[in-house]
Amino acid sequence: MLPDTRLIAFDTSAAHCAAALLLGGRIITRIDDMAKGQAEHLMPMLQEMLTAEGLTWRDLDGIGVGTGPGNFTGIRISVSAARGLALGLGKPSVGVSVFDTTRRLSNHAQIAVPAPRDQAYLMDFDTMAKAVIVPVGAVGAAALSTDHSPAAHVGCLAQIAAGRIGGDHPRPTPLYVRAADAAPARDAAPVILP
Repeated sequence: MLPDTRLIAFDTSAAHCAAALLLGGRIITRIDDMAKGQAEHLMPMLQEMLTAEGLTWRDLDGIGVGTGPGNFTGIRISVSAARGLALGLGKPSVGVSVFDTTRRLSNHAQIAVPAPRDQAYLMDFDTMAKAVIVPVGAVGAAALSTDHSPAAHVGCLAQIAAGRIGGDHPRPTPLYVRAADAAPARDAAPVILP
């Protein structure tokens, strides 16, 4: 990451709009709690953050976006916005998962993220190529992503994305579970995340 990198990062995979503006070594975060309405709220929120710092979209070096796992619709909102901004501005966009931010914040290689139906998404960076979904009781000593605030996550997301700009990274894509059938049983075998 260049010392004067300017990047905006955001995430709507949970019940909030979270955003961070990285200005060199300074990070400005904003978390707006909301159960719904993120699609209508996100872009004005980001514009307000830029305006407060006297910046325009063209002043940015790139865009960072949370790719999940998390709320299906929320992830699509963020990823779509990031890809649209990147295309319109001619700037790179970089996806960062909650696993990546939790790993950096906790310094643990085994990460757990809360999932629906008393389950958790589990990623072990040392032994697994992909994440799995497991019962919450099977998480063990993994660092649970709820141990860190949304502001810490989105700030970390901005830093990771800034470090990846200029690298060979694909366009951001959502990270969520696609079950083999529409309604998997609660005691089904772990589902591999794409």
